[in-house]
Amino acid sequence: MLKRTFIAAVAAFAVAGVANAAGAPNDAQIAHIAYTAGVIDVAAAKQALAKSKNPQVRDFAQEMVRDHTAVNNKALALVKKLHVTPQDNPTSQSLQAAAKQKQAELGKLSGHAFDVAYANNEIAFHKTVNSALASTLIPNAHNPELKSLLQTGLKLFQEHQQHAEQLAASLK
Repeated sequence: MLKRTFIAAVAAFAVAGVANAAGAPNDAQIAHIAYTAGVIDVAAAKQALAKSKNPQVRDFAQEMVRDHTAVNNKALALVKKLHVTPQDNPTSQSLQAAAKQKQAELGKLSGHAFDVAYANNEIAFHKTVNSALASTLIPNAHNPELKSLLQTGLKLFQEHQQHAEQLAASLK
């Protein structure tokens, strides 16, 4: 059930990110999707900080809070500067729904089982977000500053994915 739910959310994210009324997300939708993904990962990291006693997991979670908060703050400053209102959309909504369910599922775990599930979820989440950034969000961003912020975020989030993979390997 856990894997099917996450896979369904990933599929919805990939499809909804490409398909909307105009055929591709606009900059206001892209900003909302990117911001939503950051908020989701900060919430997951805060859950890990509350539940995990493993120093490696806690260090990783602190990194996620720090980095995703910093990128989201830059995104908020940019949309304010550009006088753009981020636009909620089906992709953002499906991300939020899947994250809420995943947080509830992780909330039922503890100890090593939680740590492993959190690390694996971080791998899957970053793979999905990185793929969406590279294949849909960056190519469809029209504003050069938004595109640049997304490109910077992609590089950082690829590092997060590698770190999550290393964390998961260390927990086996």
